[in-house]
Amino acid sequence: MTHISALDYAQRLIACESVTPATGGVFDVLEDMLAPLGFTVERFISGENDDNPAHGAPVENLFAIRESGGRHFAFAGHVDVVPSGDGWASNPFVPEIKGDFLHGRGAVDMKGSIAAFVAALHDIPKDAGAISMIITGDEEGPAIHGTRALITHMQARGSIPDACLVGEPTSVNRLGDMMKIGRRGSVNMWISVAGTQGHVAYPHLADNPIPKLIAILTEIEAITLDEGTDWFQASNIEITDLNVGNKATNVIPAKAEARLSIRFNDLHNGEALVARVRERVEAHGGMLTAMISGEAFLTPPGAFSDAISEAVEAVVGISPEPSTTGGTSDARFLTKICPVVEFGLCNATMHKLDEAVAIADLSALTEIYRRVALKMLAA
Repeated sequence: MTHISALDYAQRLIACESVTPATGGVFDVLEDMLAPLGFTVERFISGENDDNPAHGAPVENLFAIRESGGRHFAFAGHVDVVPSGDGWASNPFVPEIKGDFLHGRGAVDMKGSIAAFVAALHDIPKDAGAISMIITGDEEGPAIHGTRALITHMQARGSIPDACLVGEPTSVNRLGDMMKIGRRGSVNMWISVAGTQGHVAYPHLADNPIPKLIAILTEIEAITLDEGTDWFQASNIEITDLNVGNKATNVIPAKAEARLSIRFNDLHNGEALVARVRERVEAHGGMLTAMISGEAFLTPPGAFSDAISEAVEAVVGISPEPSTTGGTSDARFLTKICPVVEFGLCNATMHKLDEAVAIADLSALTEIYRRVALKMLAA
């Protein structure tokens, strides 16, 4: 079998315009890569079209597995990308090599790491153990019909891995300097306080909701959730929006609204935080709705993170820092079924104009992924 490089695979994937929610062409390309390597590829659409954006749009998901005896190691990722935006030096969906870098939307987040893992499969014997790929088209969007639907599909077919590597771009200054062994949880909350509209000259005939909202936010702002833990930074509550929408200078408004975002460590859970804030909101006559995006998780340092550290040190000569910093990823769902660690390319250009990956990093990551897979399958 001809050995195809991660660079070639990455170019094929980048050439597919797969802005969230992704379906179709990019999955065709990935299936064409995996089928010759002995993988059974299963694709399905999850979600339905309706008029409610909170329900999310339909997305395509792919589960591919090469069955074998022994342990089962999985790689998870996403082929959807954020919109390119204006101002690129070249077409973001026409991969272009400039010097030592490959440019294109998704080069690092995260078509490059998917390409590296597929390239690594060429040098992983079929009898080494079961290997699967868990790929969604909905990581950059609401993440409603993506990895969660894939987990349901895997549970139904009885294909739960012993460990899963998520290929998010975790490296900061150079390939291999950081891996993610956990992430903080995330919950967004919307506060609404109703009042009675009236003329500012006759306040006794109106009910101004703004002072009530200010009192609510003052109490929330005074909350200290924790001081952090051995592996997590302190949890934080941030007020992310205020809205009254009152354009008149002589009118007391009928409603005032605010939005909060809480990022929390493993000392908390989403439901308890929602209940804590709701108590304060309702004490002042307000209403609260919330959406828990994910719970905090931690894969304690051990055999999995050691396998990654050993592979990184052997290939690029440094040892990655285990970290829980940054935003959320689909690892928050996968951690419910198996141990999960995230490791991938440098994240300096992700979501930016002229996103680019060092070609040498694609090659090095391929070898790192090969070593990690073999180590975990032999554990």
